[in-house]
Amino acid sequence: MDNQQKQQVGSVIQAIGTVISAIANTPSRYLNKGLQDGLDLIGNALQATGNALIADGQQPLTLTRIGNEVQALGNTTVIAGMVIQFEDTTKQILNIKGNLLQAFGATIELGDELDGEPSLEQSLTIISNLLQAAGNSLQALGGRYALEFPEGDGAYSQSLQVAGSWIQAAGAVLSALIETKCTD
Repeated sequence: MDNQQKQQVGSVIQAIGTVISAIANTPSRYLNKGLQDGLDLIGNALQATGNALIADGQQPLTLTRIGNEVQALGNTTVIAGMVIQFEDTTKQILNIKGNLLQAFGATIELGDELDGEPSLEQSLTIISNLLQAAGNSLQALGGRYALEFPEGDGAYSQSLQVAGSWIQAAGAVLSALIETKCTD
């Protein structure tokens, strides 16, 4: 698989992972908690894999590569909080930090996009990274709210996390569409 194919496949895998995670984080009377947790784990694993493939396809070293590596690290941090037997507070902190790492990674990628000749592809890529950064930031904010106010209104925290999940998913899907359409 050449570098361009790695980036294309990686962007599609990442997008699928974000959509699966968004579905898992959306309240549903059809999905029980165990199934939602399993889907969220699968979604984060796909996101980490997709980001790693995109990063591996970036030659030479670029801010885009570093940003995708940081995003993969963020997903791995979220996964660690899901699978390792920690106290609930520690799991929540890992989730928050993982989402912040993902947001930071998406922001790092902007450095490459802001340096260059303006184009439609560049503008859409900037929008997709901003959506992903904003979505992950909302998820982290929702997690922080739940951590700081455990007896507070859980619906507020959940709303932030659900909105953030879908905003991130929209950014990842847009990124996949750009990567697969613009490189044909």
